[in-house]
Amino acid sequence: MIEQTENTPLLSIIAPAHNEQDNIDGLLDDVRNAIEPTGMTFEFIIVDDGSTDATCDKINHHINNGCNWLRLVRMDTPPGKGLGPSGAYRGGIEAATGDVVAIIDADRQNDPTDIPAMVECLQTEGFDLIQGDRSANRRDNIVRRVSSIVGRTFRRTILGDNIRDSACALRVMKREVALRIPYHFKGMHRFSAYYARITGHNITEMPVKHHPRIAGEAKFGVWNRALPGLIDLLAVRWMKSRWRKVKVK
Repeated sequence: MIEQTENTPLLSIIAPAHNEQDNIDGLLDDVRNAIEPTGMTFEFIIVDDGSTDATCDKINHHINNGCNWLRLVRMDTPPGKGLGPSGAYRGGIEAATGDVVAIIDADRQNDPTDIPAMVECLQTEGFDLIQGDRSANRRDNIVRRVSSIVGRTFRRTILGDNIRDSACALRVMKREVALRIPYHFKGMHRFSAYYARITGHNITEMPVKHHPRIAGEAKFGVWNRALPGLIDLLAVRWMKSRWRKVKVK
């Protein structure tokens, strides 16, 4: 059982954001309405990753108007030149004070109402990481469905990875586990559960909801994921082949 200490929250929710000004107000309402009724102590860390719009101004407005569970972390990167989700995850995880970390996207496609059940499962079932699985709730077009099938096939063939929805941003994990995942490497966010598993951690998947984006612009599509995704697969395969479990007597 993971328990909060006296002066820290149990849960740190982290959301990377790049030019998400039109989603900030709704995102904060979503998180508040999902978590506050549970009585769970939490903080919400939005990681600004090189935004050039009013994302930071909106976050600071809420902080200055009494939203004491909200924090802003800004990545040290030139405006418009973000480090990407992996780097932003790392920045948020390092800043987190909770023993449990939940990661969501800032585009409101993940649903924070899934988080309490995931935290409970983590606490009571002995898991180290719980990966969200949107596959039953997505309504993708044929191009995205085919690309997802191809991607899963490649992952299963190259890595032996049977995680169904590794691209789902919504995941909950122990902070100590999150700190061990090498998010310094670009693209590693898509291999969070796989890396945790091959390094000896206990993981599972849980069905979660999925919503269409209603504001802002998507940062990734089918085509700008395909080739980088294949390169990342080969890189992670190499990492797996070189990983050694270090034990001392």
